[in-house]
Amino acid sequence: MSEFLTVCERAARAGGKVLMDWRDKFQWREKGPRDLVTEADFASQKVIREILLTAFPDHDFLGEEQVAGATPPGRPGAEYRWLVDPLDGTSNYVHKLQNFAVSIALERRGEILAGVVYDPVVEECYTVARGGGAFLNGTRIATSGCAKIDEALVAVSFSNKLPRGSIEVSRFLEVLHSSQSVRRLGSAALNLAYLAAGRLDAYYATSVQSWDVAAGLLLVEEAGGLVTSLDGGTFQLNKPQFVAVASRSLQREMFQLLARAEAAHSAEEERR
Repeated sequence: MSEFLTVCERAARAGGKVLMDWRDKFQWREKGPRDLVTEADFASQKVIREILLTAFPDHDFLGEEQVAGATPPGRPGAEYRWLVDPLDGTSNYVHKLQNFAVSIALERRGEILAGVVYDPVVEECYTVARGGGAFLNGTRIATSGCAKIDEALVAVSFSNKLPRGSIEVSRFLEVLHSSQSVRRLGSAALNLAYLAAGRLDAYYATSVQSWDVAAGLLLVEEAGGLVTSLDGGTFQLNKPQFVAVASRSLQREMFQLLARAEAAHSAEEERR
């Protein structure tokens, strides 16, 4: 496992350096900034892929940019697979907000074994191996242990294109009114890393991809947190809608809030 994690960290740091090198090559208001950011994505993923598959040529590789056909896989069907987001927090990156990261995780038959979330702006590197704990720049981290929703700082991820009156809006308002405060920071990987480090107390998401959150979810679990599907069932990586929390009691309160939101939304739908 130590070899996997060593190479994983080296790849994440290399991808982060690429992002930092590209960051000042464009202004977000100029024509076609998405094309330039896509180039940064591709460049980061390329160097990450080269490092991982040079070290482990028998592994498979799934990256965010690969979905668009830009990056070939490794060995499909292999026992081990790397899940890579070369730039998590694209909108922040485009607008030069300093909240984006590289996320890399190693999966074996559906189970995440190790991962790294790297923030190249502040050079914070979160590392994790199943059964070995979660670390920030080599120092072990743990969740806050926050037990009450009214004391909790909660992060949320949902789609940018929400219709008025959607269940997402109902959930958000319920959590907003009940928690200490809510944050929508723009990087799922960093939200989970912050939860693992005790900077956030809870995080729920309904619009992320497996490569966004695979490493971060293992960080939370190894830091003492809890992760379930949105309805309280077993989390499935291929359906990454989830609730991640710092404590069991906070988990219960989060589920109560989400259930209340569902009930209010259903009642409103019946009235329409």
